[in-house]
Amino acid sequence: MVQLHANELKISHSQVRQLIDAQFPEYQHLAVAPLGSSGSSNVLYRLGDELLIRLPRQPGGGVSLHKEQKWTALVGKQLPVTVPTVVALGEPGFGYPEPWAVVSWLPGEHPNTPEKSGPPGSGSVATQLAELLIAFRQLPVSEEATADPTLTGQYRGKRLTDYDQQMRLNVNACRTIKGLQLDLDSVLEQWEQALALPETDAVEPSWFHGDLVAENLLMNNGAITALLDFGGLGIGDPAVDLHGAWELLDTTGRAELRTLMEVEEAQWQRGRAWALAIAVMTLPYYWHTMPGRVTHRLVMARAALMG
Repeated sequence: MVQLHANELKISHSQVRQLIDAQFPEYQHLAVAPLGSSGSSNVLYRLGDELLIRLPRQPGGGVSLHKEQKWTALVGKQLPVTVPTVVALGEPGFGYPEPWAVVSWLPGEHPNTPEKSGPPGSGSVATQLAELLIAFRQLPVSEEATADPTLTGQYRGKRLTDYDQQMRLNVNACRTIKGLQLDLDSVLEQWEQALALPETDAVEPSWFHGDLVAENLLMNNGAITALLDFGGLGIGDPAVDLHGAWELLDTTGRAELRTLMEVEEAQWQRGRAWALAIAVMTLPYYWHTMPGRVTHRLVMARAALMG
């Protein structure tokens, strides 16, 4: 397992087997096998053919699994795609200190970025992505949801000004990357233009996924069929969920998505700013450990700089 974080928790195949056998003996007969494409927040293991084990990589990561268990059951029923079902939550044990989860396995392939697939075909993805984003925005926001700090405390749903200091630190960190082909001065210029836009408190709080990019979408037969990883699920400014448009779509596709969603200019520019912010936070952190993610975020940043 590649170490991604300084405070990475150690987890072995034998520990995972022990946790399953001790806490969920009904699954003792199922094979446990590491998934090659584990995420940055959780180490992933297949459990038989229909289940997946998710184990947080860092201390405190179990909080998001509890959030997902509580809220995806509600949110998932109202989306036009399938979301993983949290089948069971496990407890710490055998030297592993965090809660962990067994979830349903969803088949499919991640969508290509325009850099890989080329412009043709992005229109259908744009339409489906618009439908998914609209569905999020139409979800009712209950008093219970607005009182849940795990939903309202997500930084990606806050004002851009709240993230400004961290954004500048991330840009400076990017300047230390040798061979990075990204105009960081233009990144800051675009970011500062977005800061001058109307404040996000004028926007009615909405549900958002928070990480709606290629690695969290699955496609089957050309259709988006599933949405993964609800660890960033929150309530706030929905503009943040537009950021994936600069990774997933070409210029024509983004224009189609914007028209279908009827996104006004200030909100569109906030989404573009988040595309830049999410890209430059990723590059220095995962430059050596997650080259696939770095490639996708460079696609996102370069597209956002073009408009």
